[in-house]
Amino acid sequence: MNLNATLIAQLVVFFILAWVTMKFVWPPIVKALDERAKKIADGLAAADKAKADLSHAEKKVVEEMRKARESAGDMRAVAEKQATNVLDEARAEAARIISQAREAAQGEAAAAAQRAKEALRDQVANLAVAGAERILRREINAQVHADLLANLKQELQ
Repeated sequence: MNLNATLIAQLVVFFILAWVTMKFVWPPIVKALDERAKKIADGLAAADKAKADLSHAEKKVVEEMRKARESAGDMRAVAEKQATNVLDEARAEAARIISQAREAAQGEAAAAAQRAKEALRDQVANLAVAGAERILRREINAQVHADLLANLKQELQ
């Protein structure tokens, strides 16, 4: 065998093998590598998007928390104001009730004093009649002397 013929045969087989590899084997490998690179790129893009969404969501949560705190503060202030108003109204109502009770008590006391004065006048009149009866040693008829007793009451006022 000739070295040149062997070398040419090996070159022909090599080129045929290279052609078959480039025609049938290489394109699916390149396609698989391209798909894998695309998936990796899509995954990285999705990760970046998720990171951006997470950052946006965190900002939104912070903003919502701030709004909730402000709202809670406003609600607390309104509740405190309502409580103050209710207390003021209750105090005013209590003062009104106390005033009415005081006026009623004063009216009752005045009426009781008037009744006591009337009762005292009647007792004084009866005592005066009894004293006069003892002095005169005879009985005085209260019905006959009603005018006299009325005048005596008037003088005692």
